[in-house]
Amino acid sequence: MARKSPEVNAGSMADIAFLLLIFFLVTTTIETDSGINRKLPPMEELIDPPIIKERNIFTVVVNKNNDILVEEKPMQLSDVRQAAVDFLDNGGGVGEEACDYCKGSKDPSSSDNPDKAIISLKNDRETDYKVYISVQNELVAAYNQLRDREFTSLYPDQRMTYVEADKMYTDPRTSIKVKASLKPKLDVLKKMYPQKLSEAEPSKTN
Repeated sequence: MARKSPEVNAGSMADIAFLLLIFFLVTTTIETDSGINRKLPPMEELIDPPIIKERNIFTVVVNKNNDILVEEKPMQLSDVRQAAVDFLDNGGGVGEEACDYCKGSKDPSSSDNPDKAIISLKNDRETDYKVYISVQNELVAAYNQLRDREFTSLYPDQRMTYVEADKMYTDPRTSIKVKASLKPKLDVLKKMYPQKLSEAEPSKTN
């Protein structure tokens, strides 16, 4: 006579699975997006923007062919930084707009002082991203070059440039004491040569 295999009683398996399902539904938390509690500022009366003199605007355009036009004239990337330095450091203002630390040519047709000087960078929608970033880096380097010059002149005991000091200040490993001593010095240079780099909306040329 053949021996029958023992059967496994699976009658309660459905109940167990159902209880586990209920358990996980009850204990599982579902994350929901939450907004930020902010109150918008009250509406203010519109004030006409200040009139900017044309000589205080330094226009840089990168067209769809990746050609660089500075003040509507073609220029090589290697020359952009020095052209920006000459503009920012021109010091052509007189009276209250004079710059006593600028070492430029004081051309009356160029910027009055670094605080008034604005660099406008604009590109075409078909401009290569690499070229655009390269131009942007050269313009930022112009500000840093001037800040380096004045930093080493004002604080020779620091034995570093503005860029090196700023890097040390932003390094999380730098002690609070060192950061406290660097901050006012960095602020002085930022005020002397404020970075006013305006990036216009890209345009589409035919």
